[in-house]
Amino acid sequence: QVQLIESGGGLVQAGGSLRLSCAASGRTFSTYSMGWFRQGPGKEREFIAAIKGTGGSTYYAGSLKGRFTISRDNAKNTVYLHLNNLKPEDTAVYYCAAVSRWSSRYYNADQYAYWGQGTQVTVSS
Repeated sequence: QVQLIESGGGLVQAGGSLRLSCAASGRTFSTYSMGWFRQGPGKEREFIAAIKGTGGSTYYAGSLKGRFTISRDNAKNTVYLHLNNLKPEDTAVYYCAAVSRWSSRYYNADQYAYWGQGTQVTVSS
């Protein structure tokens, strides 16, 4: 069982930056692959980025690559999402997710077994 707790969301002006954190419980965090998703008002949950547990390879949604960066610190059992040059359309609840086995369908929310409660990001124009 893995518990995930996101933090770092808030209200930011367009063009600003945020760093979201996702703290995970458990001693095997380094072996878990992690993902970030978001869900905006009236929208479906959207894949943002994923990072492998082994090797730390990263994968991004094409439309967000370059503005958002995923990273992890296994010593702290934490995965991060750096959000840069934020736009009003980035307003959403941001979720982190974990899975013990890497899937080639890492962009699909159904592949993840564990989810955090989400953290709200609001970007004002």
